[in-house]
Amino acid sequence: MEGGNLISVPLLWLFLLTSVIISPCVCLNQEGLYLLEAKRGLDDPGGALADWNPRDATPCNWTGVSCSPSSSSSAAAAVAAAVTSLDLPNLGLSGPFPPALCRLPSLSSLSLSFNYINSSLPSSSLLPCASLAHLDLSQNLLVGPLPDAVALLPSLLHLDLAFNNFSGPIPPSFGRFPKIQVLSLVSNLLSGPVPDFLGNLSTLRQLNLSYNPFAPSPVPSSLADLSRLEILWLAGCNLVGPIPPALGRLSNLTDLDLSTNSLTGPVPAALAHLSSAVQIELYNNSLSGPIPPGLSRLQGLRHADMSMNRLEGPLPDDLFDAPLLESLHLYDNLLTGPIPAGVARSKTLVELRLFGNRLNGSLPLDLGANAPLMFLDLSSNALSGPIPPGLCDRGVLQELLLLNNAFSGAIPDGLARCRTLTRVRLPYNRLSGDVPDGLWGLPHVSLLELTGNSLSGGISPVISAAANLSNLLIASNGFSGVLPSELGMLSKLYEFSAANNRLTGPLPASLGGLSELGRLDLHNNSLSGQLLRGIQSWNKLSELNLADNEFAGGIPPELGDLPVLNYLDLSNNLLSGAIPSQLQNLKLNQFNVSNNRLSGALPPLFANDAYRGSFLGNPGLCGDLAGLCPVSASGGDRRRGFLWLLRSIFIFAALVLAVGLAWFYCRYRRFKNAKRGLDKSKWTLTSFHKLGFSEYEILDCLDEDNVIGSGASGKVYKAVLSSGNAVAVKKLWGPSSKNADQLFDDGFEAEVATLGKIRHKNIVRLWCCCTHKDCKLLVYEYMPNGSLGDVLHSSKGGLLDWPTRYKIGLDAAEGLSYLHHDCIPPIVHRDVKSNNILLDAEFGARVADFGVAKAVETIGKGPESMSVIAGSCGYIAPEYAYTLRVNEKSDIYSFGVVILELVTGRLPVDPEFGEKDLVKWVLSTIEQKGTDHVIDPKLEMCFRGEILRVLNIGLLCTSSLPINRPSMRRVVKMLQEVRAKSKPKPEKKDGKLSPYYCEDTSDQGSVV
Repeated sequence: MEGGNLISVPLLWLFLLTSVIISPCVCLNQEGLYLLEAKRGLDDPGGALADWNPRDATPCNWTGVSCSPSSSSSAAAAVAAAVTSLDLPNLGLSGPFPPALCRLPSLSSLSLSFNYINSSLPSSSLLPCASLAHLDLSQNLLVGPLPDAVALLPSLLHLDLAFNNFSGPIPPSFGRFPKIQVLSLVSNLLSGPVPDFLGNLSTLRQLNLSYNPFAPSPVPSSLADLSRLEILWLAGCNLVGPIPPALGRLSNLTDLDLSTNSLTGPVPAALAHLSSAVQIELYNNSLSGPIPPGLSRLQGLRHADMSMNRLEGPLPDDLFDAPLLESLHLYDNLLTGPIPAGVARSKTLVELRLFGNRLNGSLPLDLGANAPLMFLDLSSNALSGPIPPGLCDRGVLQELLLLNNAFSGAIPDGLARCRTLTRVRLPYNRLSGDVPDGLWGLPHVSLLELTGNSLSGGISPVISAAANLSNLLIASNGFSGVLPSELGMLSKLYEFSAANNRLTGPLPASLGGLSELGRLDLHNNSLSGQLLRGIQSWNKLSELNLADNEFAGGIPPELGDLPVLNYLDLSNNLLSGAIPSQLQNLKLNQFNVSNNRLSGALPPLFANDAYRGSFLGNPGLCGDLAGLCPVSASGGDRRRGFLWLLRSIFIFAALVLAVGLAWFYCRYRRFKNAKRGLDKSKWTLTSFHKLGFSEYEILDCLDEDNVIGSGASGKVYKAVLSSGNAVAVKKLWGPSSKNADQLFDDGFEAEVATLGKIRHKNIVRLWCCCTHKDCKLLVYEYMPNGSLGDVLHSSKGGLLDWPTRYKIGLDAAEGLSYLHHDCIPPIVHRDVKSNNILLDAEFGARVADFGVAKAVETIGKGPESMSVIAGSCGYIAPEYAYTLRVNEKSDIYSFGVVILELVTGRLPVDPEFGEKDLVKWVLSTIEQKGTDHVIDPKLEMCFRGEILRVLNIGLLCTSSLPINRPSMRRVVKMLQEVRAKSKPKPEKKDGKLSPYYCEDTSDQGSVV
């Protein structure tokens, strides 16, 4: 046995040695090791790189990795294959840029876009990427200056650093790229002027610097030297001065975008030399003068947008002769004269928006016969004559908006056959005759508005086919006849307004089944019969106006069960019987049943002087309101005696309660002061200004009686000092657990670090802070009028007239602009809301509550550092909730919500909105009803023009796309321009303004 074992040992060694010699060694090549090193520096929460296996021979089959093809299929050739491309977009990766990637010697293409790559981008990390031709780091969280060294990469053709937080000026080295063809820096935080040296990049084909807060600077004329340039995007770059005529030399340019700047002067005639142009966008500037002739020579031009400027004069005769022109936007200018006859000859025109000018004359009768016209908006001009009969001859017209003009004659029969129409708005013209039957029943129309004309006839039963109709607005015409029962088949109907007509007969019972109905206005007709019962489906009805008709019978008690009804006017009818007690369930802003035949006692809620005007002209009503009904002398004396007895008992009980509370309060004060006195000597005070008080005075005022507010970060007290001056003291909430200690300290340190170094008239002043163990106090200047939210959304809202609201908005904007643009590093507030804007004695506004403020350059540790969403419901930017991306755009969105609060007087979140917030409610209301329905009714309409311009600014700030939101510096400028000398506007009719702001945002380059 022992001999056999001795023999087997050498045999075992021989077998193992043979196995090692025969089996090939499988190990990862060097480039795979570099990639694994890069992976170790990144956080991959979704496991997107799980197949990066160190046991593979090469990384060529890994996610996102591409290698150069090998001419040999041998294993050795596979191991030697070089990584040439790394494509890892939208994988949720976070962490700093991995320098190991640039050690791949053959890497020519690298994309890490739509991730969370953070921190700065050092030049040393990119210098080894000698073979790199394509670098895409867009849509990340990179901060700091642009890396100088990237311009030294000898092979770089494509550089995309868009949608990050890079700051500072564009470095001079960016004018020395040897081969660059595409340079995109859109939507960063770049400052300084748009540099001239970019004109040195002779190989450049695409330049995109849009939506950066550059310093005010002109369009560099040197860009005209970029002879190969195809795309030039400089939107939202704070450009000033004229457009250089030299840009007309860019013969290869297909797309020119200089929109949303402050450019002045005329539109250069040289732009007609852009022979390759497909799209020209100059909207939202201050350009003036006429539209230059010659644009018809641009054989490839498809889209032109010069809206929202100060262009004047007539439209050039050849404007519509460009052979491929599809879309033309010239709205909100000062253009005059007729629309050229050439518009009817165009064979490609799809969209024409000329609203808000001074155009006059009639439209060519063959308009629409030759072109596939889909969108036509000529509102708020002085156009006259008939509506062209062939607008929908090509069968694709979707939107027809001709409101606020002087069109006359009948509505063309051709529109009644246009089944593609979705919105028809013809109000405030001089149209007459019957409405074609087919127009009532178009299947895709959601808005049919014919208000303020001289139309006649009845509502056709064909309306049952209008399956998508949500707004039927036909008030102030001459419509007659009965309401057809087919109205009850409009399952999406939200608003039906047919006031000031000649309608007769009863309300059809089918109306009671309209579950989406929110507003029903039929006042001033000759309707009769009884009011509808069986209206349980009207759960969304907020306004019911049936005044000035001939309705009889009783008021249905079911009205009191409608959950959101707040406007009820049944005055000037023939209603009889008692006021149903169920109406007390309603929260009514407007209630009027005067001038009927009602009788009986008033429900208790209505038996006070506040409702006196609601019941006048009903001799049979009795109640406690003097003058509504006679009362006998003896009965009155008995009743008064009983009331005096009740009042005496109540007064005695109140005195006993008051004495008891006073005694308890004194005992409580003595106990609390004694307890506080034990620890006064242990408080630490840190001052930021010269003080005239000590911490002891502050501590003596921390009583519940002095509480003036409470928020997410603490409770606020008013402290009246011995000098007679008052300060506000915020006592921060203590940590609820040991794990919360750090968060508590962070909130305190954030507010102290932020406010302690800020000096601005629109930022609340921090006098000092006091600390003792877990108790931390911040002492501010006292703001006697409290917060904007408390004043605006309470009974004191009437104190805020429009000039005051405008001043508050401008003050708050200047404060935020200071934080964003004048602080180094910039500061993001992260909780802008009306409750964090405080008002002094003159209603001047100051931004407050910096408990979650962050300096931009300190942000960038990956998603984990932002794991708690800062902000308040209704104010959080849509992209913040799912990207946790923090920059100034989040504050701008929140400020836009505050602007909408000032204009509408409504809360950012309200049960009346349903699942919408204030932003979505404003947009949908404007689209369905017009701008007048979002303006706070407490505001004077003599300021209507200013209010609409501020509303527009609020909607720009709340754009769903961050790149479309202006910087706070730009917001301040726009708000200041609201009060500047107003440019002439087209004459309004009947006090109406075309609600074109924000109602067609999907088709325009900005929110307007």
